[in-house]
Order: sequence, then structure tokens, then C-alpha cells
Amino acid sequence: MQTVLHTADSRGHASHGWLNSYHTFSFAGYSNPSRVHFGVLRVLNDDTVAGGMGFGGHPHDNMEIISIPLSGDLEHKDNMGNHGIIRRGDVQVMSAGTGIVHSEKNHNKDQEVKFLQIWVFPNKKGVQPRYDQQSFRSEDRHNQFQQVISPSSTDAGVWIHQDAWFSLGDFDPGFSTEYSVKKAGNGVYAFVLEGDVTINGQKLHRRDGFGIWDTDTLSIQADSQAQLLLMDVPMSL
Repeated sequence: MQTVLHTADSRGHASHGWLNSYHTFSFAGYSNPSRVHFGVLRVLNDDTVAGGMGFGGHPHDNMEIISIPLSGDLEHKDNMGNHGIIRRGDVQVMSAGTGIVHSEKNHNKDQEVKFLQIWVFPNKKGVQPRYDQQSFRSEDRHNQFQQVISPSSTDAGVWIHQDAWFSLGDFDPGFSTEYSVKKAGNGVYAFVLEGDVTINGQKLHRRDGFGIWDTDTLSIQADSQAQLLLMDVPMSL
């Protein structure tokens, strides 16, 4: 078993007034050679956007882009004609493929929007760009893992071009469970959204990240009321 710990206070940080962003991995002005990616997981940004502000139209290609709102309303537009609002409980994916231009902004002028911006290297390049989003019931992740991302359109959650599975869980204090890695050669990057948990003996706190690989099973205990995101991803690019 191998592990890597990224505590919340060790992340890169950028404050632009309208945007407050914490970077788990190297991104924009934050460059750390020891923290470029975890397997195919390339970006994990914890973003807060001020009311009415946002990211103007900008391009991406050959990347799987995932947005998970934590609070507020995030408005999306792209050059494929998609225009909508995603909220807490929704998960959005874009396969950038041959190229996509999109914008994201805070739909509301009187409150912040908080969301995770996650990039995953795809397992195939040059695909037709695509957009999808899905809503998930919070009660379906109470003291269990709710799968929200998978490699297949016939599996639970929205799908991406990668052998990756993302799961969310909301756990009561003292609850314990196990998670089995989905595929040989995959590792799991755990990100604590709220609360305190212990994973395979490692104590973690709010916004800590913990990568674990060369193991088949994770033992997880909630040390307080806790919310956890698991990203089960190939370790080989």
C-alpha cells in the first residue's frame, strides 16, 4: 500500500477578488513539481465565485471536465448550445475532445457559489465533444457511497472517457464502512468535503486530500459528521 497526504493548508491558493481558489495540484500560477497529478486525476480546484462573477468563454481540448457544486447556482454556457444551471446535488461533465469553448458564472448576484472543478485525463483523444449533467438525491448517500461518475453510460452516474468512478458519501459520527477499488491498477484519491474521517489509519480533516494505491480496499470511519468524495482512477497515464 502506498499513500500521499495533501493537507488542506498545503494547497496552492489564488485570490482574485471575485474568485477564491484552492489548488490540490499544480494549476495556473501554482506550480509544484511534486503535485502535478494523481494518476489520471490532473486538477482538483476548490472554487468560490462572488455574486454575478465568473469565467468568460475559454477553450479546452482532450480533457474530461467535472463540476460538482457545493452551494449556490452555477450557470453554464458552451459553443454546443448548452445553457443551464447546476446546483448542489448536480454533477456536470464535459468531454472536451477535439475542442470546446464554455463559460461558467455565478447565476446569483447576492450570494457566492462554491464548486469543485476537476479534470481527468481521458483514455482516448480526439473524441466528439459532449456535455451531460445529472441530479442526485442526497438521501441516497446517507451512510453509503453514491456513485456519481463511471466509465459507462449504462452504469450509475454520468459517464466519462476514462476507467474512473467517483462516489459521494455523507456519514454519521462513528459510522464505518469499506470501499473496494473498482479496477486493478487504480488508486483512490479521497477528498474530505466536511468533517473528519480516518482512512486506512490516516486521520483526515475538512478539505484534506489523501491518495492511496497498491491496495484493494479502503477502511473508512467517520470521526464526526462527514462528507467525502472518492475518486477511483487509473494510476498509469
